[in-house]
Amino acid sequence: MKKLILISLFIAHVASADRIKDLATIEGVRDNHLTGFGIVVGLDGTGDDVLSPVVKTALTKMLKRLGNTVDPTNMKMKNVAAVMLTAELPAFGRPGQALDVTVSSMGNAKSLSGGTLLAAPLKGPDGKTWGIAQGGLSIGGFTAEGASGSSTKKNHTLVGHIPSGMTLEDAAPTVMPTKELVLVLGTADFTTATRLQAAIEAAVPGIARTADASRVIVSIGGEWKAKVPELIAKLEAIEVDPDVKAKVVVDEKTGTIVVGEAVTLRTAAITFGSLTIEITEAPIVSQPTAPFGGKGAKTKVVPNTTIKVEEQNNTMKVMKKAATVGDVAAAFAALGAKPRDLVSILRALKAAGALRAELETM
Repeated sequence: MKKLILISLFIAHVASADRIKDLATIEGVRDNHLTGFGIVVGLDGTGDDVLSPVVKTALTKMLKRLGNTVDPTNMKMKNVAAVMLTAELPAFGRPGQALDVTVSSMGNAKSLSGGTLLAAPLKGPDGKTWGIAQGGLSIGGFTAEGASGSSTKKNHTLVGHIPSGMTLEDAAPTVMPTKELVLVLGTADFTTATRLQAAIEAAVPGIARTADASRVIVSIGGEWKAKVPELIAKLEAIEVDPDVKAKVVVDEKTGTIVVGEAVTLRTAAITFGSLTIEITEAPIVSQPTAPFGGKGAKTKVVPNTTIKVEEQNNTMKVMKKAATVGDVAAAFAALGAKPRDLVSILRALKAAGALRAELETM
């Protein structure tokens, strides 16, 4: 038990710095979300309902554009499915660049396995078409059904991917900074922002200043005006040791507990016990017999409930002061408590002021 708790709590920490590239992004240089609607064909009877008005309308319009007029009331398709398309338009994307596309069923199809997406546009929030997607789907699973209704399924078969399935039609709307670079931290923190600014000043003096907890502004001047990409590459490679908050994250659904490296414990005395209530239903069949059973006597089922209550009696234990994450993990392991018991223990320690950390519940 102690080994199990220790594994769930302890995180080995090796002191190392992170690159600015991994800590911050450049303001205005970001990906853009694209969405679209499409039709997947070639399914083996696992498509949408034959009465689906969405599929019939979309397929009728598509066939009409191809020069074929079909009465939608005569369509009886089982091999077609309506899908939603999603993709990311990267910063500095150029026309002709191939990008991955995610295809998700939007109807009642059973599987998209073996399907092919017909040419469909993907648009941005501005309503402009930025790419065209088409190709065979990669599912990574399967669904099989027998005539009697039995079935087997592996992985999720209603979402697929088309590697390099979308072709960009226009350049991404990204503007290269010319006067200053604004580095935006992924996690706002004054200490980390100050350290980042100091690291930049050490590498390229006189160009960086801290604006607030999430922004460091780098001026583009002198020789760097004509070499902005080179300046960005130089800044991204600089290493910074980010500061972290003392935090304990608890997932009650799975009993997972993660303790951050800055968490400490103060000395505290603690006791805990588990209360188990077991209710067993064992009905008894009552069969009247002579001379007690008359002509109107009937067999009855009499309820019989047994309730068992068990409570553990644990002595009070002293948790010593812990200054490192290893000490904290060892202190909890010494309690011998189960992960779900530790959730309540952590809350009590936080309320008593012995847990020097932010407690976050997922």
